[in-house]
Amino acid sequence: MNTVRLLVDAMAHQLDAAGVSYGHGTGNAFDEAAWLTLWKLGLPLDGLDELAQAPVTEASAKAVQALIDERIRSRKPAAYLTHEAWLQGVPFYVDERSIVPRSFIAELLVDPEYGVALDAWLSDRTRRVLDLCTGNGSLAILAAMAFPEVEVDGADLSEAALEVAKVNVQRHHLTERITLMSSDGLASVHGPYDLILCNPPYVNSESMQSLPPEYQAEPELALAGGRDGMDFIRPLLQQASGQLSGEGVLVLEIGHERHHFENAFPTLEAVWLETSAGEDQVLLLTRDALLLAGL
Repeated sequence: MNTVRLLVDAMAHQLDAAGVSYGHGTGNAFDEAAWLTLWKLGLPLDGLDELAQAPVTEASAKAVQALIDERIRSRKPAAYLTHEAWLQGVPFYVDERSIVPRSFIAELLVDPEYGVALDAWLSDRTRRVLDLCTGNGSLAILAAMAFPEVEVDGADLSEAALEVAKVNVQRHHLTERITLMSSDGLASVHGPYDLILCNPPYVNSESMQSLPPEYQAEPELALAGGRDGMDFIRPLLQQASGQLSGEGVLVLEIGHERHHFENAFPTLEAVWLETSAGEDQVLLLTRDALLLAGL
């Protein structure tokens, strides 16, 4: 007789043998298999330990197998198959119109271990927040949850992504506090803001060519940052001081592109913020630092 745990183990073995890639909510075959199995069985995603010995019918096992087969065949991120992703314990709707939410900036908003670093740069005067490149709206929503007194704008060039963000803003009952808008970078936003969050397209062209299919399934617009990954970031930093309040700060995620960032902005004084990924993927820039660097 099949049990939940035996089924998860079997599915993990198949994912591992197929050589699929992770990074869209899980980091290994077992966690991915547990997610997809529990989701397909309609069980709590955190319930594996308690439900490990629960029996699984042949029909249910076949349904799980079909989902795992689709994951292997399509090489789509699991979140595109379930239409749900979790960030810092908060669920978000997602589909192919936006990338799967995974920004480390979320830790700075929600996780006490890392949020202290960001809190030190904010004050009781923080009232307006912009989530630039909002995608499915996850950072805008987490910011609204973290700072109950603020108003949040979520901006993106992609109208399709904004449609996904609208679903999530409505789902979390934040339509009165979050305004979604179409904007090419900062061109159409309405500052000044006390805090700008941005997880932009930053993957350099060489890295783009070697991305696993799971990442290639996501909108290229949200990933590709040009030759050195800085194509979006250069004009952003040129314009950011004009959209920040006097004590405003910009929190920017750049992934593995710190070398390219420092080459592009050698005189810019950045504060590197620690996340679970280390101290070289998310940085903070003050308005004064931008102006001092001539930006």
